Amino acid sequence: MHAAAEGRPEREPGGNAAVTNADVIVVGAGPTGLMLAAELRLAGANVLVLDRREGPGDTPRASGMNGRIVQLLRYRGLLDGFSEGGRGLVPSPSIPFGGMQLDLGRLPDSPLQALHLPQPRLERLLDARARDLGARVLRGRTVTGLTQDETAVTAHVSGPDGTDAITARYLVGCDGGWSRVREAAGIAFPGTAYPEVNRLAQVPVPDALTLRDDGGLDVPGLGRLRAGFTRTDRGVFAFGALSGGDLLVQTTEDESVTDEGDVPMTLDELRASIRRVLGADLPFDGATRLSRYRFQARLAERYREGRVLLAGDAAHQFPATGIGLNVGMLDAVNLGWKLAAVVHGRVPDVLLETYHDERRFAGERTMLQTQAQVALRRSHDAAGDALREVFRELCADEGALRRIAALVAGTDVRYRLPNPNGHALSGDFAPDLSLTTGEGTTSVARLLHTARPVLLLLGEGDDLREAAYGWRDRVDVVSATTGQPPADALLIRPDAHVAWAAALGEPASAAVPALRDALARWFGAPAPDSAAP
Repeated sequence: MHAAAEGRPEREPGGNAAVTNADVIVVGAGPTGLMLAAELRLAGANVLVLDRREGPGDTPRASGMNGRIVQLLRYRGLLDGFSEGGRGLVPSPSIPFGGMQLDLGRLPDSPLQALHLPQPRLERLLDARARDLGARVLRGRTVTGLTQDETAVTAHVSGPDGTDAITARYLVGCDGGWSRVREAAGIAFPGTAYPEVNRLAQVPVPDALTLRDDGGLDVPGLGRLRAGFTRTDRGVFAFGALSGGDLLVQTTEDESVTDEGDVPMTLDELRASIRRVLGADLPFDGATRLSRYRFQARLAERYREGRVLLAGDAAHQFPATGIGLNVGMLDAVNLGWKLAAVVHGRVPDVLLETYHDERRFAGERTMLQTQAQVALRRSHDAAGDALREVFRELCADEGALRRIAALVAGTDVRYRLPNPNGHALSGDFAPDLSLTTGEGTTSVARLLHTARPVLLLLGEGDDLREAAYGWRDRVDVVSATTGQPPADALLIRPDAHVAWAAALGEPASAAVPALRDALARWFGAPAPDSAAP
């Protein structure tokens, strides 16, 4: 039992005695861990976040987010506060895919929305949100090992005041690709490491170069470089103009050298790589971002081992950029409400198996498209050229281009949930319907700001309202009208996925028992006084 529940005072770790300090320990205060902490607090769980760093990161490993995660942030009411300069979501005009740039501007509407938000600012915003919601975030703490039994898990922690054994009901490793939590839990992390070395920099445009209106770059002695990817027999050079006027520049080379570890990249190293790839010097002088990374393709064999779970890069590494952050934060949103419900005793811990099933399925879908990108970009012979040309021709068709954009955005993921009437929305992300209720106008997105489950009644719903009475303490029931309703009723989980839907005109004799089954499966048994008055 949690110490506070027994009336015993809690203390911050700092001595050597074991303490029961939280319902959930989250290891890692990156975007995934902080998003998870906030989601757990929204659901009422006591959360302690531990991070080995002294403060939020300063390296802009990601410059923004796109796809499903930005939709989810809107459903939490966070977009206005997270939008840099008030710009909000912007349609992505193009997307990189396998060393090519796919032009989404040819579509009537971009199927992929992006939020520009450098990772350091994202981490600070998420840190503030988690703390405001009541999470404790302790930095300068390194988890050196863990033990668990049938009732609790204990993290062995080294910090500024010595060592601690900190005990909680559950622990989630959000501690990155080199996860100590994953290793300590004995979870295998099979996969492949590729020999590509990627060097990335954000640099101002030097006076000697001319940035053209079409995004191209005129280079003295070399000619014009088109925005996007330039492939040579020595590697790939890529660049694009950022909204602030700088360039985002990247080189990719195959190298058999050992990993550079924590050795920081320098501007001289970038310039030398550009010289090798292009055979010319680009006179960049100064950089606001420099990073070096290698691609890996790895999926944890399981996302749960007893009372230890994994999320984010600790559970998956994808061989493409702009992917891991989005998938990791979606892991957090899927897990938070489920883990809190188990902690509160409302549902058995078998519910956590659905986290593994659903998010590993999402990881497999992401791995599918990112490894397809590997095949496209790493084929350097005539066959590879032919593959890329065929792929370009296919993506000239609107349907194929939308399909690729959905893969990148993660909007093609539909969970395999029980679906007794075969409704098309079951397991899918809930559409943001405009709603009219007795209290005025609202939307599905606004209903989910508090991360509570919603039973949305869009038809004659008296029988369904009565059937849900026993869950009134944990499920919000909302009657509304909307133009062209997709169903008579939607049961929407806190992660914005549809747990169950009543088909238009479905008789109560079929809808009522299916609704009660879905409510019990996801949100536990009804309250003892479950008969409606």
